[in-house]
Amino acid sequence: MAMFPPAPALTPVPDLASALRGAAHDALVLVGPGPLSRLAPAGPLADALLRLEQVDASSAADRAVAFVADAAAPGGRLVAVSTGSLATWETDVRVFAAAAAQGISRALAAGAKRPLLAVTAPSGDGRFARAREVAALGAATALWEQYELRLSGGRRPRAEVVGVVGDGSLDLVTAMELGRIVARDVCGTEPEAMSPDGMARYCQRTFEGTAIKVDVLADATEITKAYPLIGAVARASLPVPRHHPRIIRLAYEPDGVAERTILLAGKGLVYDTGGADLKTDGHMAGMSRDKGGAAAVAGLLRVVAERRPKGVRVVGLLGAVRNSIGSDSFVTDEIVKSRAGVRVRIGNTDAEGRLVLADLLAALREEAEKAKDATLFSIATLTGHAALAHGPYTALLENGSARRRGIVASVLAAGEALGDPVERSSIRPEDYAFILGKSAAEDVLSCNSLPSSRTPRGHQFPAAFLDVVSGIRAHTLAGGDLGFVHVDIAGSAVVNGNWQTGTPTGAPVLALAEGLRLV
Repeated sequence: MAMFPPAPALTPVPDLASALRGAAHDALVLVGPGPLSRLAPAGPLADALLRLEQVDASSAADRAVAFVADAAAPGGRLVAVSTGSLATWETDVRVFAAAAAQGISRALAAGAKRPLLAVTAPSGDGRFARAREVAALGAATALWEQYELRLSGGRRPRAEVVGVVGDGSLDLVTAMELGRIVARDVCGTEPEAMSPDGMARYCQRTFEGTAIKVDVLADATEITKAYPLIGAVARASLPVPRHHPRIIRLAYEPDGVAERTILLAGKGLVYDTGGADLKTDGHMAGMSRDKGGAAAVAGLLRVVAERRPKGVRVVGLLGAVRNSIGSDSFVTDEIVKSRAGVRVRIGNTDAEGRLVLADLLAALREEAEKAKDATLFSIATLTGHAALAHGPYTALLENGSARRRGIVASVLAAGEALGDPVERSSIRPEDYAFILGKSAAEDVLSCNSLPSSRTPRGHQFPAAFLDVVSGIRAHTLAGGDLGFVHVDIAGSAVVNGNWQTGTPTGAPVLALAEGLRLV
């Protein structure tokens, strides 16, 4: 049975000199801090780059990219990419991923099918200790093609294999990139191919034959009964059968005893019109990417499927929902009781993601209360404020239990090492005060009437909302000790924050996979 989706074509090549003498590759891509001539081994290739530097001033520029047709290179193709100077303290390992992606893309554009990647990184600087792996991940990024394109049968020229020079297996890199491919596929695919049912079928196929068990709840009546907030969001979609919601459960049980439990809720808004509070002025474009949280959870479970970590149980719940507009739309001012029994007054129907997550978290919290050493996560493209506050970085917010366990600190360190950086944020007393109900009729208000980007603490108070409406906070106040981390990827889910056409990044699959010790 062929792997779905196809794994990235990466293979380790222990020795550069031997590889250059052979015929297995048809291009050489050199990556490292410039000047470019220092990236090549002494001899004809270094001489070719030195001649280029003498006649082309741009080749000495910061982060230069050079292509040289030279018979000494495999296939006659030599590509050299400078990472730029690594001397400044704020520079991080992502420069190797970017340079490798650029170099591999250039080699493919030249007609190469079997490029060889060689990375030069400084020794003794912990920031770049894993530069080879990160560069390999960057190269793999250049190989990804959209799921819609694969479905259509049309394919751009792609490498048959990318050789990566250096000691050490690339199995971990391959597993992590496979997780990012799943995340990109789910996040980036248009809303009919990745409808709620399409997402369910994609998950069933990608986890077929793996250690991940997939269960799908498809009955809209049952969903509304078990997940009433999700039912409210989905209400206007019900007249169209193909838009009906799905609750997708992905579960991994390790061999032997599970000493800890990771439970993840993923927001899977396959299309977000805004509902009755309709998005206007062109802001609806790109709203098929509002499923980045579900995408990240599915991608993380794909890494787990490949690595099969011991001693940890991992469960993901994906809420695949379409926030449509119609005569039966849920509306502002409605009061809906959550799965955990919390009365929620709707402040704006375009703040639907937190409603989906709250019910998913409530279901996972019920499991967590019976599990060993459980930590809950919510992952979502949730607020414009997160992107405003942190730019292209993932925002992590933790409760006291998660902080005591050092969970976010571990994810932070992993993200820095692997080029998937995150930012730590905090939930404050003001955030809980902000969501308090304004009358005796409701317990909480879902949001105010302003966009999150125009609301002080616009990405922090939704984390407090999730804590309360899921029942996690009530459990904590009653003496429980459940760790909870909210992950807002509104700024990091797509390249350059371009929701309509930006390439999905797969963030924060790398940081979570390693930071949570799932690899």
